[in-house]
Amino acid sequence: MEMPTRENAIASNRDAWNDSARHHKDAPEWQALSSAVGHGDFSCLDETLTGVLEQVGVDGKDVVQLGCNNGRESLSLFALGARSVVGVDQSVAFLDQARELASRSPHAPEFIEADIHRLPGELRDRFDVALITIGVLNWMPDIGEFFRHVAQTLKPGGSLVVYETHPFLEMFDPESTDPFRLDSSYFRREPFVQDQPIVYEGKVEQPSATSYWFVHTLGAIFTGAIDAGLRISHFKEYPHSNREELYDRYQQQKAQLPLCFTLVGVKGVSF
Repeated sequence: MEMPTRENAIASNRDAWNDSARHHKDAPEWQALSSAVGHGDFSCLDETLTGVLEQVGVDGKDVVQLGCNNGRESLSLFALGARSVVGVDQSVAFLDQARELASRSPHAPEFIEADIHRLPGELRDRFDVALITIGVLNWMPDIGEFFRHVAQTLKPGGSLVVYETHPFLEMFDPESTDPFRLDSSYFRREPFVQDQPIVYEGKVEQPSATSYWFVHTLGAIFTGAIDAGLRISHFKEYPHSNREELYDRYQQQKAQLPLCFTLVGVKGVSF
């Protein structure tokens, strides 16, 4: 396939997420979420991510979530004591949902529409903690460039927390006739391409802007973070899946793959 340019991939992914937003709001989970965020101690973060954030320390800190989607995780950071929270995403449609959820919450996060590669100057050297969660890395065509922009949001000594799906999972197709057969190379260079709305469960059979899902090896992720001036202070792999339910079939196997990971990178004081 012909590889998209970085600019075309980023713009097309933005359009694909905007096209997909209404399908997420139509899901039954939306009503439950709209009600739950009204509680001051609301959190949708699982035990794994909560534990890592508690170890890093969010209480009294200024936190940014890059790729915040509908803001549910950004709102969850207040339950850990965050002093301020900023959510950044390039999808205006999902940010509309984030602001709607925030209006039902007792907390007051700030949501900013921006491409991570063109962040406003006001975000530079501003945050104690930056958060990246499931799927964000795979929408990025250049993982090294991405981490350079992420690092710029942190104060010297600030921490980047990543909770992501493991790249080993990209080698399997959970919807194939044999979901445990290796289906794709770990070192795949071309992105996975989809022309349907991006939803977490099932499929929506209608056209959408093309989305590009890029595969990054652990080596590329580590190298990108280190080259951006981040010192890796924590890395851990887990046997549970933090992706869509159809990936749960890879859990609790005799020969168990790592299915997700957490990583913490600390920005050097002289960066």
